[in-house]
Amino acid sequence: MRSFLALLKRDMLLAYRQGSALTMTLSFFVIAVTLFPLGVGPELNVLARIGPGVLWVGALLACLLTLDRIFQADFEDGTLEQLMLGPLSIEFIVLTKIIAHWVMSVLPLIAITPILAISLNVHADGIWAMIFSLLIGSPVLSLIGAVGAALTVAMRRGGVLLSLLVLPLYIPVLIFGVASVEAAVALMPMAPHLMLLGGLSLGALVVCPFAAAAALRLAVE
Repeated sequence: MRSFLALLKRDMLLAYRQGSALTMTLSFFVIAVTLFPLGVGPELNVLARIGPGVLWVGALLACLLTLDRIFQADFEDGTLEQLMLGPLSIEFIVLTKIIAHWVMSVLPLIAITPILAISLNVHADGIWAMIFSLLIGSPVLSLIGAVGAALTVAMRRGGVLLSLLVLPLYIPVLIFGVASVEAAVALMPMAPHLMLLGGLSLGALVVCPFAAAAALRLAVE
């Protein structure tokens, strides 16, 4: 556990010092969301109707920008191979990097979501549902993204292939996340959608670290 926490602290500290990734994801998220009112017009009813989908799609695409950095730097300088020789299993190494990515790249997007939701005229109940759905469902983005990042870590310019691999797998999260917000706005139960998001997160937590670890072993060998 001490090695796990030390590696997690190290990955988060590196991500903090390389602030360009956080700035890039936040900037892309804000710009992508604010462009929609300019494209569809300032009609408040239209913005309120498309707001949840716009926010979820924006967060999903912003998360894609940093997926290739989960393992890339450590793979290129040989740190990943050294970590695999240490006391931690490769699955725990993968898990620490997934947690660090979610905290440093995805959690800030959730923090600024209420402000962007207000700009899209999303109802107050929808804003709370948006936050809950992102907190429950967004770990899937990092977990599935880690598998794609591990599969493409040894490829040069594998970012496009990474996007093609993970985007189809993000669709269920997007559907249930938007549905939970729409249910809250319509004063209908959103618990079923949140439970499905939670099930997706738990399922990805069980499967994805092992799948990413297997891909990293192949890449290192």
